[in-house]
Amino acid sequence: MTSRHLVDPELVPVLELMPDMGVSADRLAATRARVLAMTELGLADPDGRVDVAEHFAPGRDGAPDVRVRLYRPLDLGPNAPVVLHIHGGGFLFGSAELGDPRNREWARELSCAIVSIDYRVAPETPFPGALEDCFAVLEWLHAQASELGLDARRIAVRGESAGGGLAAALALMARDLGGPAIRFQLLIYPMIDDRTCTTDEPNPFSGQYVWDKGSNHFGWKSWLSLEPGADEVPYLAAPARADDVSGLPPTFIGTAALDIFIDENLEYARRLIRAGVPTEVYVAPGAFHGFDAIAPDAAISRIFVDRAKDALRRAFAA
Repeated sequence: MTSRHLVDPELVPVLELMPDMGVSADRLAATRARVLAMTELGLADPDGRVDVAEHFAPGRDGAPDVRVRLYRPLDLGPNAPVVLHIHGGGFLFGSAELGDPRNREWARELSCAIVSIDYRVAPETPFPGALEDCFAVLEWLHAQASELGLDARRIAVRGESAGGGLAAALALMARDLGGPAIRFQLLIYPMIDDRTCTTDEPNPFSGQYVWDKGSNHFGWKSWLSLEPGADEVPYLAAPARADDVSGLPPTFIGTAALDIFIDENLEYARRLIRAGVPTEVYVAPGAFHGFDAIAPDAAISRIFVDRAKDALRRAFAA
């Protein structure tokens, strides 16, 4: 069943021009090269109003140090809030530079710092490697906040796709290990449930564009080192499997009606609400996975991004 008739009119031309985005074992190297090239293009024209510095957070339990990029507007005052950014990429690709233009934009508009994490990717480093890297950066950021001129009480986490899954897992891990407090979690079409790969009742209108069922299965299998849907998958690898989602930070979940993750995202939001977690949900109608990055000037993308930014503003002001 096709969902083309449901796609927002401004996004239809993008689909017609877009190459096949599917990723598999034999296409992973080419996908990584394409993403790297696109990322480098985004770095070509910095605006000069945001300082970017590299730092390294000590790895946990003997793991390698974790490289981060710290974005700071030149006019940022002391004791500023900070967003811990976890990039997307299906657990398979991407770097701290991915999303560089948006990180600069958000840092300026929200008057905050942004720390983007260069976590290790699968299948070379499966679970829990990337999550351990993110937790190491959270601990480092909390410890170094005062020295960096940042407010340790106003640390938010933000992630897209697999990065959204890691952000959700990081909030669970911090809660369960008594780690540094997270003020807010901003989850953008988060990849949180491996069981979507094996459901007997798949959504007939989701997952046809950008990140499809084959890519999803390959991403999860690479991250888990076992077949998605297996009974032994831990909740920190797939946050939707957590039995208890109470005590988590206030949450914004932004997703898309045609995204392969739509059902798992709405179910997670429902569970958060029933657990007493302040939760805001926005579903972009007629939109598919990654639409806001692929077509940032479309009206539906601007609305989506503005809702997310507004949620962060309110979280930092609370």
